[in-house]
Amino acid sequence: MAYLALYRTFRPATLDEVVRQEHIVTVLKNQIKTGKIGHAYLFCGPRGTGKTSIAKIFAAAINCEQAVDGSPCGKCATCRALQDPANLDITEIDAASNNGVDEMRDLREKVQYPPVSGKYKVYIVDEVHMLSPSAFNALLKTLEEPPKHAVFVLATTEAHKIPATILSRCMRFDFKLIPQEDLEARLKSVLTSIGKPYEEEAVQALARAGAGSVRDMLSLADTCVSYSEGKLTYEDVTKVLGNADFSALSSLCEAIVDQDTGKALSCVEDFLAQGKSVGLLLSDVLEFFNALAIAKNCRGARSLLTLSDADSTAVQTLAKRTDAHALLRATEIFALAELDLKYASSPRVLFETSVMKACMPQEDYDIESLLVRISTLEEQLKRGVVAVAEKAPAVEKEETPTVQTVEEPVYDEDVPPPPPLEEPVFDETPYYPVEEIKPKKVEKVVEPTPAPVLSLKKPLTGDARTTFGAFLRSLRRTGKNGVLFAVCMDLDYTIEDGAFVLITDSETMYKSMTREDHYPLIRQAFAEIGIGEDGFRIQLKGRPKEDFAKKMEDLKKAFPDTKIEIK
Repeated sequence: MAYLALYRTFRPATLDEVVRQEHIVTVLKNQIKTGKIGHAYLFCGPRGTGKTSIAKIFAAAINCEQAVDGSPCGKCATCRALQDPANLDITEIDAASNNGVDEMRDLREKVQYPPVSGKYKVYIVDEVHMLSPSAFNALLKTLEEPPKHAVFVLATTEAHKIPATILSRCMRFDFKLIPQEDLEARLKSVLTSIGKPYEEEAVQALARAGAGSVRDMLSLADTCVSYSEGKLTYEDVTKVLGNADFSALSSLCEAIVDQDTGKALSCVEDFLAQGKSVGLLLSDVLEFFNALAIAKNCRGARSLLTLSDADSTAVQTLAKRTDAHALLRATEIFALAELDLKYASSPRVLFETSVMKACMPQEDYDIESLLVRISTLEEQLKRGVVAVAEKAPAVEKEETPTVQTVEEPVYDEDVPPPPPLEEPVFDETPYYPVEEIKPKKVEKVVEPTPAPVLSLKKPLTGDARTTFGAFLRSLRRTGKNGVLFAVCMDLDYTIEDGAFVLITDSETMYKSMTREDHYPLIRQAFAEIGIGEDGFRIQLKGRPKEDFAKKMEDLKKAFPDTKIEIK
């Protein structure tokens, strides 16, 4: 008989032999015991987790005459008939290669014929997500109203690609990845069955390489068993898988943690000289840093790491002296390198660059590198302070005169220095105490200092734009009123009849500029640039020209005792 691979030889024959997936096995067992069999099932989940195996067991169990705890007995006439490859009651269809509408139409015609040996005619459609849209449409009507003797089991690794109309007509079961401990137990059982001695570290390495898939693990174990003549050792597994040795990998990661760039690059050269794949090496480094993170942050890390005692102790020792920010930064660097590796034309240069970047946070300027540098400086400062405190002898403090240095002030070239302080003059008139007189409260009205009134000898001529710019600069320097300055910036301007005219079409702005507290500031700003009160005016569009300042003065002279307020 031809040799069968381990994953085919040790395929589960009953539901009790299935590794994990208890949530699915329990439901199927109860349905078989009660006879409540559905017409369509959807098995979805990662590869190598038992989808096709459970589908075959379930198909045989619902046809078995004497099912044992939900599993086929394998002894009755129906079970023996179903084991014949020529039997058509259980049909497996590979949707990856039969994904057209013609195949589904053929299935729809054949499903009408009753089974030959058992109660049900079961169709197992593997990789169902590969069907074309027209093939799904052809299958839809059959799934909606199938014959009483037909049962469909659809298996897929990508359930999101299946149309919602198909999903809604199936009983869905989601398969989970197999835990590390269950993979190790399964592999030990297989190796014991074939009489192959093994090391615990070798089994752990193969279980980790399986990454939750029983089929992947057994396929790798098949290769390792053929490579090793005697006992299956960890060294043999490492050579076959192409992974890095744990002790050498630990030296590389330790050099990265210690920021020893030279040692880290030497370790990388040793790995690559042995023909190690950059992709596998990068994956191993990421797994090691993940182990460091678990050892540093999780309680019971030894049970979570699934490593040997010696390797687990080495990881925990290194994790204790690893800074959390440095660990996070290195993990992110290598994770990004793994993403970029598929597009890199030179994977070796990419990996070595990532190693150098992880070893030299002082040459990087992102936030994580800065945090690493701060943590390193804090540690060095603590060690330095302790050393000085222990070694430095006690020294008596000597009082030293304090010399106060007075720096001469530096003034801006455009601003003149302040005038020298004058000596105070004291009044030598003798003081005679007098009776205290309480002053009466008098309300004092503070009025703005009037600006000097200038008169133009000649009518104003020249560029109105230049004059307006000079006015705004003067107003900003002398007025120091942000509201007034903002109002004046939006004004129109012109030179008319030898006078500078500020024009606005807003009555609100006009009233704001002619208020008692604003108008003197405007007058002072014009005076600073050499324009007197009779050389400018404020004008509202739509009103005749009026000399507002002159009228204000006339009103104040006519009514000296009356307070005039402009609103």
